[in-house]
Amino acid sequence: MKAAIVLPVTAILTGVSLAGMPSGPWTDAENDIIVADYFAMLAADLAGHPYSKSEHNRRLQTQIARGQGSIEYKHQNISAVLKGFGESWIPGYKPAFNFQASLADAVARWLHKNQRHNSPVRRKSPRLEDAAVLEIETPPTLRNSPPPDELERMLSIARKFDVAGRDERNRALGRAGEELVVSHEKATLSGLGRSDLAKRVRWVSEEDGDGAGYDVASFSTEGQNRLIEVKTTNGWERTPFFITRNELAVAERRPAEWCLLRLWNFAREPRAFEIRPPLDAHVSLIAAGYEARFH
Repeated sequence: MKAAIVLPVTAILTGVSLAGMPSGPWTDAENDIIVADYFAMLAADLAGHPYSKSEHNRRLQTQIARGQGSIEYKHQNISAVLKGFGESWIPGYKPAFNFQASLADAVARWLHKNQRHNSPVRRKSPRLEDAAVLEIETPPTLRNSPPPDELERMLSIARKFDVAGRDERNRALGRAGEELVVSHEKATLSGLGRSDLAKRVRWVSEEDGDGAGYDVASFSTEGQNRLIEVKTTNGWERTPFFITRNELAVAERRPAEWCLLRLWNFAREPRAFEIRPPLDAHVSLIAAGYEARFH
């Protein structure tokens, strides 16, 4: 008969394993340390600078006394949180979604402290002569594949931390997305032999303001109007977004001309798809606020 292993009472009470490593839930202090380290790696990754994941892991082991595997998995948890936040994450750390709520709070603290949502979104503005034509993909709602299992958890995080509102307030992100779409429309029309139409593409929100109900006025190759409302995020394709009453009204009034062009993964490698009216065939429209008028 094998002898039973009896843990010391102190190990049971303190949550420390026999190897000397904490085995209980991560503390706020530990979460803050590993989140800061993750963002240091992410910044290097987005900038194309070399860094060593193993070296970061070893350094963290000395700072928070957690094992290599535990730290590795926590990095995957942070990727999952960032996915829910509509942010970029490190591709080498595949999102793992069974994370503690306290980890999401730690990521939110870091973002708030460092004002990441106000940072530059691209290293340079695209110009017509070097802008690649975007590949317009099939919307996720029209694919044959089912929604991801973690969708509801990601959406709940997005609601709690107002991800749609954050992207809406990020004027630098929105403007960069619109600028890319203007270049894309001009390059597409020019490439199809319609330079005459390319010259007439207008960045409406930049030239006239935000009241038109769309951001870019372009054309099909046959010369029909394309009224494009651009919604941009650095996160994944299903990151929620805001749409105004005026934008909805134009979509309903001019459904053959209006479309919503969704840009996602913008900080890393912009990807795009279009959805057309009726919008409720693709998204759930949830009232986010009400106008209060005095009697």
